Amino acid sequence: MTTNKKNISLLFTALFFIAAVAITPYTAKSQSTANLQKIVSDISKEDALKHGTLAVSVYSLDKKSSVYGFNQQKSVIPASVTKIITTAAGFERLGSNFRFKTVLGYSGNIDPNGTLHGNLYIIGGGDPLLGSYRYKQTVPDSLFAAWKRAISAAGIKAVNGRVQYDASIFDNHPINDTWQWGDIGNYYGSGINGLNFHENMFFIHLTPGARIGYPATVSHTQPSGLALHIINEVTTGPAKTGDRVTVYGDPASTIRTCSGTMPLDNKNFSVRASLPKPGQACADLFTAYLRRNKINVSGAASEALKRPSNITTLLEYTSPTYSVIAQYTNMTSNNTYAEAIHRYLGYKAGGLGSAANGCKAIDDYIKLLKLEHSGVTFEDGCGLSRNNKVTTDFLCRFLTEVSKASYFEHFYKSLALAGENGTVKNMLKGLPAGVSVRMKSGSMGGIRAYSGYITNAKGNRYCFAIIANDYDCSEAQIKSKLEKIIFAITNME
Repeated sequence: MTTNKKNISLLFTALFFIAAVAITPYTAKSQSTANLQKIVSDISKEDALKHGTLAVSVYSLDKKSSVYGFNQQKSVIPASVTKIITTAAGFERLGSNFRFKTVLGYSGNIDPNGTLHGNLYIIGGGDPLLGSYRYKQTVPDSLFAAWKRAISAAGIKAVNGRVQYDASIFDNHPINDTWQWGDIGNYYGSGINGLNFHENMFFIHLTPGARIGYPATVSHTQPSGLALHIINEVTTGPAKTGDRVTVYGDPASTIRTCSGTMPLDNKNFSVRASLPKPGQACADLFTAYLRRNKINVSGAASEALKRPSNITTLLEYTSPTYSVIAQYTNMTSNNTYAEAIHRYLGYKAGGLGSAANGCKAIDDYIKLLKLEHSGVTFEDGCGLSRNNKVTTDFLCRFLTEVSKASYFEHFYKSLALAGENGTVKNMLKGLPAGVSVRMKSGSMGGIRAYSGYITNAKGNRYCFAIIANDYDCSEAQIKSKLEKIIFAITNME
């Protein structure tokens, strides 16, 4: 009897031990996660995060399950990490080879002398690279030259009418209601239109004063010929202090106010500001281009309040492929490109490119992936809104599902390679041989975020999301802390 009692006691002890192991939190499953857990725990207890939130999730792509989480169900602001959702949805809904299309056409008739009695039309298709300054083939002169060739090929030598533009594919609210006033006058807050031009931004070139504290002067704006009024409040700061200029302005106003300081030692200084009414700017500058190149246009450029049904197409001008655009969106964190994708998804889903339709398209995409997404909301496609909320667990589950998709290779290559390129070029220096980190970064005041994929030296694959909100330290300090977490993930087995 004593022996049986002893055996029963041992049995219950064994069962209790097995149960205890079974319910142990996944954060302590292995020695590799123990190191990560300690680093995250130590950082979370620092004064820098006393009033803030640190959230971390890591999933194994090989096991398709969570291997670590800290505050992983907390709703946090992702900043530009939002773009991974937007660009992945674009790959799913539009395809890697999709191209935005802008149509050049005309109404009326061409007489025997080559005069068009009617109007030229620029019909926007949401292309964020139309007239972009970044590429030789997209700069305004290259764009306008292509359009002029099409006009000349049709026998048009003069226009008894005007250049009209149609931006109706998207609504007339280029910026999101939740964006901040301090953002929308600058290039990264320029918003999106049905007809975009020069990435909806322009350069303001400034010359420093003779001494610190002296007013800086505006030398010129670029592109030239824009109808703008610049109020300049910029003064000269100490040498090597960098760009401390903020531009303010309403998207519907041609007034831009520059405030802040520029460095004393920079004679070729410029800032990028949001371009008001980019469709109008495009039509204005194209009209001026035609006149300079011996095609007279009698009237002033204007918006087409109603598009005629009998427009004759002269040229369908197409953007680079979606893969190229998505890669640039994620590599450089370009808000204009992200918003163009977001609004176009809204147009495809709801017939009009609006923020609301774009968000519905994203929500439908998440549902298509069959992802539970409580605690997750989106207001825009680029991450500039502080009303965007995600959980790091959701981001990892999202990245896990995307890794199974047919378009994954294209999406994966759109993410910057840490230590090599994009916004994370200067991060994670000294990674061991064979370790690869592809990720998207995000940052705004009080927000720092990273999410992406890791392949370690043993070939094990993970996805991760790390977000810090409301920290009390410098950007450099929080960046260093979060890098330690990423390094720890690369060392997991």
